[in-house]
Amino acid sequence: MPDFSQLLQLGQQVQGRLTQMQTELAQRTVTGSAGGGMVEATADGRGHIRRIRIDPKVVTDGDVEMLEDLIGAAVADAQRRAEELYREELRKVTGGLPLPFQLPL
Repeated sequence: MPDFSQLLQLGQQVQGRLTQMQTELAQRTVTGSAGGGMVEATADGRGHIRRIRIDPKVVTDGDVEMLEDLIGAAVADAQRRAEELYREELRKVTGGLPLPFQLPL
């Protein structure tokens, strides 16, 4: 059975890997889309929206409500993809061990 100092050292190693993971996620991007690609939202790996691309055809139709819905759906899709990326990377860092808490993105 590991002693307390070994557990503390392991915890520090995991904390260091988590910090590194957060830095790497900030550099990666995911893209969500809506309306068959008419609106795209690009987010970093932490879920922060970095860019919105809107097909000009959507704007010329003048349907602002539809455009708002498409933007909302694209943002939600990008954030969902970022969450999936985060969970995948977290599993790598923790070796698949379940953590009893949710880490901030």
